[in-house]
Amino acid sequence: MPMKILLIAAAAMACAAPPALAEPPAGIASTFGNTVMSIYPDGRSQKIWLKPDGSWTGRSRRGNPLAGKWSMRGEKVCLKQTSPAMPFSFCQVLPADPEVGLTSRDFVGTPIRLKLVKGLPK
Repeated sequence: MPMKILLIAAAAMACAAPPALAEPPAGIASTFGNTVMSIYPDGRSQKIWLKPDGSWTGRSRRGNPLAGKWSMRGEKVCLKQTSPAMPFSFCQVLPADPEVGLTSRDFVGTPIRLKLVKGLPK
C-alpha cells in the first residue's frame, strides 16, 4: 500500500503545473511592450524589443531583422544575438524611463544615444 501512495504522489507531482517565472528585474521590466532605440551619430537607429521570456527581436540600422536572447548581469542587460549569429554577448544599462535617455557606446565603441520609446511598431 505505501508504494502505491508513493507512485500516486509522484504521478501527481509530474502532472503539476510548472513553477511560475520569477518577476523580471525592475531595470528591464519597463522595456517590455516598448522599443529600445540606439541612435547613431549619422541619425540612423537600431531598434530592439525585449520579451519577458528572455528573447528579443529587432531591426538593424539598415532595417535588417535581428533576434537573440537576453539575460541580466547585475544592472546590465546582456544581449546575445542569434540571428544573424554573433559570437559574443554585449552588456549595457538600458533606459528605464521614456523621458530620460542614456549616452553610451555600441559594441565597437561608436557613441550612441539610448532611448526608450513607448509602444511597439504597428
